[in-house]
Amino acid sequence: MTNLDNRLYIVATPIGNLQDFSYRAVEVLRSVDWIAAEDTRRARLLLQHYGIQNKLVSVHDHNEAFKAPELIKKLVSGMSGALISDAGTPLISDPGLPLVRLAKEAGVKVSPIPGACALVAALSVSGVAVSGFSFEGFLGRTSASRRAFFTEKLADTRTWVFYESSHRILACLKDLAATLPDNRKIAVAREMTKIYETVLYAPVSEVLREVEDNENMRKGEFVVIVEGCALKKVSEVSAEQLRVLTILLKTQTVKGAVALAVEITEGSKKLLYREALRIVKEQRE
Repeated sequence: MTNLDNRLYIVATPIGNLQDFSYRAVEVLRSVDWIAAEDTRRARLLLQHYGIQNKLVSVHDHNEAFKAPELIKKLVSGMSGALISDAGTPLISDPGLPLVRLAKEAGVKVSPIPGACALVAALSVSGVAVSGFSFEGFLGRTSASRRAFFTEKLADTRTWVFYESSHRILACLKDLAATLPDNRKIAVAREMTKIYETVLYAPVSEVLREVEDNENMRKGEFVVIVEGCALKKVSEVSAEQLRVLTILLKTQTVKGAVALAVEITEGSKKLLYREALRIVKEQRE
């Protein structure tokens, strides 16, 4: 791949196993005019492994405000560039958003080169339902902020996921166990694609006990996946729903009364219809 046009490539890099790198990604990094990386030292190890010799530019949280405009000028002038993170897909809890936004504002095309992502990799092997989920990035550093967040998520019916570091994983799981019901299942994925890759899937209390008892389970990088709260099955009509339905039936047909009752009380149409038929039958007897 040569003579790339002036676009910005967002290139996913391996999260542990260096073989998890596509041919296209290697060719793009060989062909662009420059590569922006969060940590040029780590990036250089990856590039050396694949024999890539290219100009590296450091772009991180502390300098991207003034580095990004400089790189956009290069793109506008006709150069091509690539953005990589330390590991995985850029911008997933990593720097790079200002660069991407400025590129779009300048009319520079931004193209993804897909690849490894710890979030997706962990979800795929977790055993937790993933038809719908929310990603929360890294949580707060204090116990109070974590517990407040966990309390907010208690009633969320979707799976939710966050990243955690080795320094805080045990404290984080203790906060999670103190907030969630004992039987709520979670998955903790550690060191994805690496030698000591481990995925635990069990009730939160059991996962906490395993991490407490096994020092190795407190080393590495973590993805924590929490099952959503089970939907409560509605089995009966509440007293308030019954009161509203009874009043509506005085002036409405069964169909009309049920439709209004559902709208007003957010009750089950099936259960309210059953109750409406019962009320009408009693009134006729």
